[in-house]
Amino acid sequence: MTMKKRPAISDEFILLTYDQIVPEDHLVRKLDHAVDWSFIYDIVEDCYSTKGRNSIDPVILFKIYMLNIILGNHSIRKTCRNIQTDIALRWFLGISFSEPVPNYSTWSQNYIRRFRGTDVCDKIFYHIINELQESGFLDLTCVYGDSTHQKASANKNKSQKAIVEQVKRYTDDELLETINEIRKEHGKKEFGSLKKNN
Repeated sequence: MTMKKRPAISDEFILLTYDQIVPEDHLVRKLDHAVDWSFIYDIVEDCYSTKGRNSIDPVILFKIYMLNIILGNHSIRKTCRNIQTDIALRWFLGISFSEPVPNYSTWSQNYIRRFRGTDVCDKIFYHIINELQESGFLDLTCVYGDSTHQKASANKNKSQKAIVEQVKRYTDDELLETINEIRKEHGKKEFGSLKKNN
């Protein structure tokens, strides 16, 4: 059999709908099915004026932020670049290929001008978490936290003391017992200690 080289791809018209291209089992379809995103309009209504030019749809802004977290990008700029070329992400946001993707700075500017100092983001976050939990996306049977302390690169002159909600803590013995139960369920050898052997 001889080796065949593919020719360079050329421009072509594709006569397909978004629904035909985005697979039925794609994560964005599951998210769109699990969460009724229209609740965001009621929460952010007081943050917008009744006058002036039209803004970017707030549902799109919060969906972009959700994609940023789910994709693990840690950068709205990178997420917006992904949206430009990913049909599934455009389908999820309702942005056609003839429309530009919102600029990466749009989310931060909207946060600074509209949402900062309000409980809007908290309300939206908790509502989505509740809907995802009810739809079976979340497994809350086991939660681990890393309490490694690292010195932050922060301005000590601008720090503020604040009361924070205390989270339940486990002793090393309780944590070791929990970890060993899970390891036993998976047929793995139990740990004798949480301390790393050097």
